Amino acid sequence: MSMTDPIADMLTRTRNAVRAKKTAVSMPASKKLLEIARILKEEGYIVDYRLEDQAPVDELTIELKYDAAKDPALRGLKRISKPGLRIYAKAGELPRVLGGLGTAVISTSKGVMCDRDAREAGVGGEVLAYIW
Repeated sequence: MSMTDPIADMLTRTRNAVRAKKTAVSMPASKKLLEIARILKEEGYIVDYRLEDQAPVDELTIELKYDAAKDPALRGLKRISKPGLRIYAKAGELPRVLGGLGTAVISTSKGVMCDRDAREAGVGGEVLAYIW
């Protein structure tokens, strides 16, 4: 059975794993999900991610990050652009999540990147998710 929104599934699995204080979460992999995981790692929200070859679909495993008091580094995830309603932003209108404390994940013509990198590159695109 195919999934209609794999990005929302990834965000929901990650959100649920953080709330359950899990150390890792697994999901079916795709190129876009790998790029979102890369952004999560670069921004410091997760420890690491890895791609595992399994039949019939590869699996993406994300290691979640917690501090010494078991508080998660990842406080919130929100899907913005959905299959039924796509949300796009021009280069000058890219959103700032929590006044710049969070990160917006943007799918641009130059690949998936965070809002800060998209502003530096001067490109807009589809606003996939907010992370804080």
